[in-house]
Amino acid sequence: MSKPDVTIFVCTCCRSGDDADSRPGAVFIDALRERLAQRRIEIGVEPVECLAVCKRPATVAFAGAGKWTYVIGDLDAAAHVDDVIDSAQSFGATENGIVPWKDRPDCFKKGVVSRTPPLP
Repeated sequence: MSKPDVTIFVCTCCRSGDDADSRPGAVFIDALRERLAQRRIEIGVEPVECLAVCKRPATVAFAGAGKWTYVIGDLDAAAHVDDVIDSAQSFGATENGIVPWKDRPDCFKKGVVSRTPPLP
């Protein structure tokens, strides 16, 4: 099995504002893994303890070797899993990780928290 061109990191520790026990990222990562399996798409998915975007759960980061890294927040497992998968595929298909604005779904356009350059 070849290594995926992109990894989606999912913050699993942020809490929902209205429910202290709810972990939107934990729900999101489960939905993401299930949908990737259903669609038979190989994208790395890794839980992380914190992406430091606590007020905007669920939050993910797209990362890949030699690519800019995007951090995207305000994601909902019921509404955005397929958009995140499609965006990750677009990200992986680029040489540098920069996905053209017109090719991003609304949750990507509105949810970007940061974009970090790759290491030289």
